[in-house]
Formats: sequence, C-alpha cells, structure tokens
Amino acid sequence: MDPVDVILNQDKIIPYYKPIISADTQLVTGYEVVAFFQKEDGSMQNLDWFFKDPSIPDEFLLEVMNHIIKQALHYYLNNETEHALHLLFRYDGNILYKDRGENLINLLNSYHDKNINLNKIAIQLKDEFSYDQLQSVDKVFQYMKSYGLKIAFEDTGERNGNFERLAFLKPNIIKVDVGFLNDEDLPHLYQDVHHSLSLLARKIGATLMFKGITSYNQLNYAWRNGGRFYQGDFLHRSEPGYVSRDCCKDLLEQHFQQFINYERKKVHAQLALTNRIHQLFKTVLSSIDSKQNLDELTLAVGKKCSPFAFRVYVCNDQGLQVSADAVKRMDGTWELRQEERMRNWSWRPFFFENIARMNIEKKGLLSDLYTDIEKNELIRTYSFPLSESLFIFIDIPYDFLFEQDGLL
Repeated sequence: MDPVDVILNQDKIIPYYKPIISADTQLVTGYEVVAFFQKEDGSMQNLDWFFKDPSIPDEFLLEVMNHIIKQALHYYLNNETEHALHLLFRYDGNILYKDRGENLINLLNSYHDKNINLNKIAIQLKDEFSYDQLQSVDKVFQYMKSYGLKIAFEDTGERNGNFERLAFLKPNIIKVDVGFLNDEDLPHLYQDVHHSLSLLARKIGATLMFKGITSYNQLNYAWRNGGRFYQGDFLHRSEPGYVSRDCCKDLLEQHFQQFINYERKKVHAQLALTNRIHQLFKTVLSSIDSKQNLDELTLAVGKKCSPFAFRVYVCNDQGLQVSADAVKRMDGTWELRQEERMRNWSWRPFFFENIARMNIEKKGLLSDLYTDIEKNELIRTYSFPLSESLFIFIDIPYDFLFEQDGLL
C-alpha cells in the first residue's frame, strides 16, 4: 500500500482496541489504540508499517497520529460506562522530542472540558533516543507527567532493555514482548533478564506489561516474571470496539490456579531436596575425619555425594576458595583440580546474603537454577556451613535435576 493512500484517505483509518488485562483483577483495565486502514475490498490492514517508514515526513505522521487519537477519544467519550478504563496511544518519539510534547499536550488539553481524565492516558514510545537527547527527553517526560500523563516504553524485551536509561527516564510502564520466545523452550537467560527488569521496575515505580502473548506457556512466563498487565491473542485480539471487561476472567482464574499449584509443587520439591541433602550431608560429615585437610574433605564429600553432585569446593566467609575443586570424571571417579584455588567468588550475587543466612539458620541452602560457565548447562548449588567462617559448596548437575519432579 502506498503511504499517500493513507494520508489522502484518513476517513478510512479506523482505531482498533487491543485489550490490556490486569493480573490483579483479571479484568480488562484499558486498551492500546492501534491504527488500521480499511482497504477497497473491505479488509483491514494494520498501519504499523506506516509509522515505521522513515521516508514519511513528520507532518504526515503527526496528522495521522492526531486523527487516531481524536477518533479514540471521541469513542471513549461516547462510552460513559467505560470511563474508568485507561487508553494507551502509540506516539512517535522523534516528533515528541522535536516539539517538546506541545502538540500532544495541546491536543489532549482540548478535551479537558469534555471530562477526559489525563491520568487515564498513557503515551507509548520506543526508546530510540540518543544519549545526547536524554536530558531533554527527561524534561519533556516530567512536563507530560505534570499533566497526569503516563509514559510507556515498548519493545524493551527485544532490545534487552537498557537499565541505566530506564532508571534515568523512569517510565511508568515497561512493555516486554514475549512473542519472540520459543513456546517449547522459554530460555532461562531471558527469564533472568526479565526478573532483573521486574526488580528495576519496582525500584523506579514502573509497571511491567507483557505483550505478544499467544500461548499458555508465554502467559505463564509473564506471570512468573512480575507482569501486572497482559496483552496478546491468547487472551483477546484487537477489536474495532470495546469488549466485555470480564472476557478473560474465567480463563485467567483457571490458568492462575494452575500456575499457583505448580509453583507450590516446585517449592515443596526444592524443600524436600534440601532436606534430603541436609540429612545425607550430616551423615556424610559424621563419617569423615574432621582433621583432614580441606582438599581431602572435598574429595571425601564428593565421593559420598556422587549420586547428586559433580563438583565440591570450600570457601571462606570472604568469598575466597580455600580448597581445590573435587570434580567427578566421566567414568564416575573423583579427582582434585587445583586451578580454582584462591579464586575470590564474593562478586557473585547473593554470596554474602547466603553466608549470613547459613550462619544464622545453621543449615544448608539450595540455590536457584543458573547456568554453569564451565559446563554451559543449568545447575543448582547446595551450600552448607562447616563453621562460622568455612562453607562447602556442592554443585548439582542438570541430569539429576531433570529426573526430580519440580526442580527445573
């Protein structure tokens, strides 16, 4: 389609409404407004391509964006029972930067007398600003927020996000696209990134919204990674009008209960494994000569824990590894490797927190899943206090975890 056709036939540009569902209530809490064009044969074409075309002059983009916003606000005003809903408008970040948001503010203020609450409106932008623009962009955002408008950044997940930029600009909503994740194998790498993103969002007062949800697994992924709002065809596709607010409630209640049951099962499995290892480990320690040097100790522990361990080592409370690695060979026998001795692991996340917990609780801890650098596979680590200053670490391989229900 030629962009000129769009510009000359704006009467055929129709706003569609993509429902935004809240995890809190399982109800539709608002809509993202999406531009569609009605072709001569009556079919509808999404105009995303139009707004992404760098050859289209800003004045034409602005004209079409204003047209869509006006139509959506008019529809909103004619649905008085839905004035509690939020509206999310896509906007061109370059235009917003150039005019310091004046066109948008003036347009929205023109509806002030018609009871449009700007606190219910969010402006969605792509984070494509250069570092030189950030100071000015931040001032524009502050200006917009002073009117009650909210700022949403989209496609954060695709670009891995830039935590420094997000922390500086402090958007109200951070949108993450899960559509690119393989439904059969949702990578733990992305999960770690998005978990960190959820922590950042919490610190800056932002909300996570997951879009592109087309499957049960992707919804589960969004739920597990702190998503408060959800979008996607798995829940409801875009429509030319509003949908029933409770259109997804039964579906979400059912799936949330399944998610909760599974997470409980995982927690119980992890606690059971921790207790199992703890009991076995106490037996192992009681059978080992405490006067052995640390290398002999790690080797003895490794042999005793061979069914569920592939590496054992000891660190002190400063993070310094004070033993060799006891490592299980391919044939099941164990050997000592000296390469890691005197390495400092204090830089690892939660190292000192875990040390403090072990000293206070006087029991071992089972780590989250993480990727071992040497083996390049998912593992867990069980750690146990030998004394107030020495701690033994037992790495548990993927093969063992895979055989245990609820540990992956």
